Amino acid sequence: MTSPADQPAGGIAGEGLGGDSGQVLAHVVREHAGRLAASLISLLGDFSAAEDLVQDAVEAALRRWPVEGIPQRPQAWLYTVARRRGLDVLRRESNYRAKLAQLRRPEPGMADDRLRLIFTCCHPALAPAARIALTLRVVCGLSTGQIAAAFVAPEATVAQRITRAKKKISQAGIPYRVPAADELAERLASVLAVVYLMFNEGYLSSTAERAQARDLVEDAEWLAALLVNLAPGEPEVAGLLALIRLHRARGAARFDECGRLVLLADQDRSRWDRHAIEQASALLTRTARAHRRPGPYQLQAAIAACHAEAPSFEQTDWAQILVLYDMLLRMAPSPVTRLNRAIALRHVRGAGAALAEVDELERDLASYVLWHATRAEFLRALGAAEQARACDERALALATNPAQQALLTERLAWN
Repeated sequence: MTSPADQPAGGIAGEGLGGDSGQVLAHVVREHAGRLAASLISLLGDFSAAEDLVQDAVEAALRRWPVEGIPQRPQAWLYTVARRRGLDVLRRESNYRAKLAQLRRPEPGMADDRLRLIFTCCHPALAPAARIALTLRVVCGLSTGQIAAAFVAPEATVAQRITRAKKKISQAGIPYRVPAADELAERLASVLAVVYLMFNEGYLSSTAERAQARDLVEDAEWLAALLVNLAPGEPEVAGLLALIRLHRARGAARFDECGRLVLLADQDRSRWDRHAIEQASALLTRTARAHRRPGPYQLQAAIAACHAEAPSFEQTDWAQILVLYDMLLRMAPSPVTRLNRAIALRHVRGAGAALAEVDELERDLASYVLWHATRAEFLRALGAAEQARACDERALALATNPAQQALLTERLAWN
């Protein structure tokens, strides 16, 4: 089972389409729905209306693509249909003529629109959790269920946060723009959290559709790089970019030829991108020396660097990783971070000490797949095979990712 140490702490599925058209639509919606919504929001100034237009365009594709065939540029087709329906909305608005000129542009300005929308969603007038949930839903295109999994929170709670945040933005007239330099600091933490959670979801998906979502990982890296240019004096921005790149550098070895997860201890390190590891580590070192302001993303990147730079799993500097986790817990305490720390603790002080730490997290992480899978590993190391099996069975019942399910099934077959 993938342990937390091996990872950083919906979309429309195209139902009703047959054959290739359904697969293409599902892929296009996953990859482009967030960008399309961002462009429409910039024109309409209305979150709900923009999302409705995207939904209408997808429904039109459900009806027409099986009959007419898949368009040459599916994402442009969706944008054109949504834009035309947007004209009908604007005809009922007093500012129709001014907005009409904007809608006649052939293609949306994707990069600027998405960055502006992220900062709009992360306005300090919104509660921190609501900012992040809204941005993940509208900008990144994650389903409410995926966001709930990221927060380890009930789906209904997350849905309420998103609805309230949309209303507040509309009612308060929050401007749609990247804030001025003196306003960046109060929004940056939320923006970084969005990019981080977006990367997490792409790195190991919480849905049954796919094991990983490379488009989300690539988008997260792209956004982090944009933020480095926007806020070059913020060390945490560089730390997040280094963290993403260090994890991406191991991407070729994380799954086998059948799509099954390969645990960190078993990965072929010759397949890791050593050049990318060196560059990301150098970025982290330069940032630390220039600013001397360590933060949670820099510490997580340092942990990832310890794993990435180790010649073998056996030569991993677990003592240093444990120190870094202790620092991280002081800055940003969380149950998932404590679970990650327990992995390092096992290699420093043994499975018994690690299991005691994990058992203290039951109240917070009883519905978290990796809590049960990690506990199973420790119990098995201590010779408690039956208890370990029960934990693996519970983890399998909770797992939604197909690669996790396959790994847990295989583990149960062998133990």
